[in-house]
Amino acid sequence: MKKKMTMTYLTLLIMAIFIAGCTSNVEDAMTDENTEPQEENTAVADENNEKTEETSREDEPVVEEAASQTKDDLFSGYEQIEVDGGDLSGDRESSVAVDIGFGDREYWAFTNEYGQLVRVVAKEIILQDDNTEPVLSNGRYFSDEAKVPGVESDVLDEGHIIADSLGGVSNAYNITPQESTLNRHGDQAYMEDVIRDAGGATDFEAVISYPDTDTQIPSEYQYSYTINGNEVVDTFENVNPDEVNESLGLTNNESSDSDGSSSKQEGDVSSVDANGNGQVTIQEAKDAGFTMPIREDHWLYPYMRDNDGDGMVGE
Repeated sequence: MKKKMTMTYLTLLIMAIFIAGCTSNVEDAMTDENTEPQEENTAVADENNEKTEETSREDEPVVEEAASQTKDDLFSGYEQIEVDGGDLSGDRESSVAVDIGFGDREYWAFTNEYGQLVRVVAKEIILQDDNTEPVLSNGRYFSDEAKVPGVESDVLDEGHIIADSLGGVSNAYNITPQESTLNRHGDQAYMEDVIRDAGGATDFEAVISYPDTDTQIPSEYQYSYTINGNEVVDTFENVNPDEVNESLGLTNNESSDSDGSSSKQEGDVSSVDANGNGQVTIQEAKDAGFTMPIREDHWLYPYMRDNDGDGMVGE
């Protein structure tokens, strides 16, 4: 009986040890099962982070590369050279790009293979500042302009593509022989006035055309620029606008004003042209007492800008 009880105790002890061992193995297995997914998730997260960082690193140079490519496209086929803004020599090198902006301005001029000035571009036109820049008493940066072949003519000026007042220099890469009336009182002068009155412009481009490859005297100009969100395109020939108006019969007709007087009767434009630039604005005409619109048979009409070409200004 005593022996039988001893065997029973041993059996119970062995069973207890076996059960304890199984429980431990189950807990370890559960622990391992719970741990493995966490480690796997951490590994996936690390991999995603690495991919994100790699993608970011790949994206960074793209913007710089794109900007570089845009600038490279602008100067593709041209050699960039430096020319002093006050260089009076009328000679130009062929297929070059020159910065013609005074000071820190970037206004780029381009010549073709014949040395003709064919294009000028500026991302932003910044007006001349008399208070911070070395401007002479005549309102210019330099005392004279480059002697481009053709300017020795009595009827041609040393015409700036971008005027001093708009921040342009006076070397041959910003000067073309331009008909004097056009330069002082015509479309060229008007274009400059518009940009000055607007406080500047953006996306400026001038395209200059020539009748042949031998001359430095342009036959036509086309200007495009944006002011106050509006794109403006001006195209005009390098001719005397007064002669053109006369040939079109716009300066010899007579008719009556609303007050019965002859509207073609000549007057003193200087009494209307308040700023003395040879171009009369609508406001200047109103200030001088004229009633709008000014029609094409009025003596003031040739001095004003008819944007839509309908023969009336200020309608």
